[in-house]
This record gives sequence, C-alpha cells and structure tokens, in this order.
Amino acid sequence: MNRRLPAEWEPQSGVQLSWPRPDSDWADLLDRVEPCVAAIVAAISRFERVVVVVHDAEAVRPQLEAAGAQAEQVTLIELPANDTWVRDYGALTVEEGDAFRLLDFSFNGWGLKFAANLDNQVSRRLHAAGLFGDQPMTSLPMILEGGSIDSDGAGTILTTSDCLLSLNRNTHLTQAEIEAELCAQFGARRLLWLDHGHLAGDDTDSHVDILARFASPDTIIHMACDDPADAHDQAFAAMQLQLQQFRRLDGMPYHLVALPWPKPRLGRFGQVMAPSYANFLIINGAVLVPTYQDSADAEALRLIGACFPGREVIGIDASVLIEQGGSLHCMTMQFPMGVLS
Repeated sequence: MNRRLPAEWEPQSGVQLSWPRPDSDWADLLDRVEPCVAAIVAAISRFERVVVVVHDAEAVRPQLEAAGAQAEQVTLIELPANDTWVRDYGALTVEEGDAFRLLDFSFNGWGLKFAANLDNQVSRRLHAAGLFGDQPMTSLPMILEGGSIDSDGAGTILTTSDCLLSLNRNTHLTQAEIEAELCAQFGARRLLWLDHGHLAGDDTDSHVDILARFASPDTIIHMACDDPADAHDQAFAAMQLQLQQFRRLDGMPYHLVALPWPKPRLGRFGQVMAPSYANFLIINGAVLVPTYQDSADAEALRLIGACFPGREVIGIDASVLIEQGGSLHCMTMQFPMGVLS
C-alpha cells in the first residue's frame, strides 16, 4: 500500500468548516462566534475554495457577504452536525500512488465526552453528495481525531501519548499497535510521541495541534511557557526538552521555533482558558494565525510568518473560540489539490 499523508503546506483544493449552530453549545455565543467564523471563511476564500457545512444556508450567506467572503469560492452544504470542530471529524486525505483516498476514522466526541453521532456521519454524507468526486473513501473503526496528528509529508507524524493512549478511545490497542496501524494507514515511517504538554480548558487530552506543529520537514514550531509561576511551566519545559531530543530521519536535530505565551484568561463561566498560537492554519499563499487580543500576538505573527516565507500572514481574532476549548486550526480541515470535485 503506497500511501503518503501530505503536509498541510502542500497545494490544497480547499478547506472545510462547520458553521456554529443555534442548538449547540455555541447558543449563547452566536453573536461573537459567527463573525469569527465568517472572518475565517472570508480570509480563506481569497486563496482557495471553502466548503461550509451549515444548518441554514440562507441565514449564513448574508453573514459571509458582510465579512467580504468571495461568493464564487464558497460552497454551503446543509447537513446535520453536533459541533464545529471539523478538524477532528473531517476526512483525512492520503495520496495512494497517483490518486487520493479519504480516510474516515471513527469519532467519539474526544473519548465519549460529548455527543458525536451526527459529526461522525458528516464525511460520509459529503462523499455521498459528490463533494469529493470519484475519490474513494474508507471508513475505519479506529478512533482518531485530525487534531491529534501532524504530518511532515515525508514519513514522520507528530502526536501525543496523552491523547492517543487515553481512556475511551482505543484502549484495546497498545502503543505499538496504534503506531503500526497509523503507519500503515498513512504510509508513514514513524510516529514521534510527545509525552508532555497540556493546556488548561482543553477537552481533547492534549491534541498536538495546540502544542507543536511541523513548519517543514526540519522545523517544528511549538508553544513555550515563559512564566515560572504559571501552572503550565513544568510541562512545557519537559515538552521542549523532548523536542530537543527528537531527531529527523537523517539523524539531525530539528530546528525549533518557540512561540510566545499568551496570558491564560477566564471564560464566561470562570473556567481557565489557555490560548495557543500553534493552532494556525496553512493554506495556499497564506498562513492564518489565531490571535487573542494579547500583547504576545505581534511576536507570534512574526515568528510564524518567518517560518513560511512567501505566504501572507493573516491574524484572526480567535478569542471567542477558546470559550469552547478550541481555536482556528480546530475549526478547519484542508484537502490536497485535486480532491474536491
């Protein structure tokens, strides 16, 4: 099985999102979250196609128009869904020889924490509706969320042991069995397992896309805590040490780029929320970076932009997204060039 999981920086045919629904946990935040999602769609539409799963296309279309989205680049598809975090239930695309295959892993609401019955059907329904043309789709029983892995496109996948080995996901499998299955499905040569790092307010059991990301096959961008009094400090120091010990396939160390630490803040229910700049999205010609009305925003934009020369750096205020435990990258799923019909 000659497969490869493309890196996010490779050419894309489009990005999928799911619009916040009035009957979801976003109900009392719609006035804030809808403009945020509209801004994300508008930014992406300047560069490539955007597919948005919605509950009511006629209600969403005027909001996208007001945000400046390019209508000819946006496809609205009405489907039922539980939540907005399409990164975790959207189909993952692998190259298979000269073609593509969509892998629809099972999604169980981050280890049975939340309802996922509708989210778990979205990719199959999009496939049945013809969104992916004649690209084949394989449904897999293994529980896996897209935010829990990051590919360098060259045979290495970055992940976290806290998530992949957590209870209520794949407890019948050992770490070695999980690695073997993912290497087989993605055509990867190895997984790099991070054993440290977490963010307050995170329901995913430490998805890697809020902690550390590939910027190239030899560069990893990662969050770093610079406040010794912060409860995250020791975990992120341990994570950074482990990243320093990782080696590329050629035996050389990775070039590491440490992102600044935005101040954790309290949500509307008094819960601690820790933002992450690592939750950026790479698209054709640009990189979208979540910002949080924080003094560290400008430095995060500069550092991430320097890792992607030739791409426009676009900051998106994602302050409202962390109210529900996610951010910009969590809201999206990209598809390689040639996948969308």
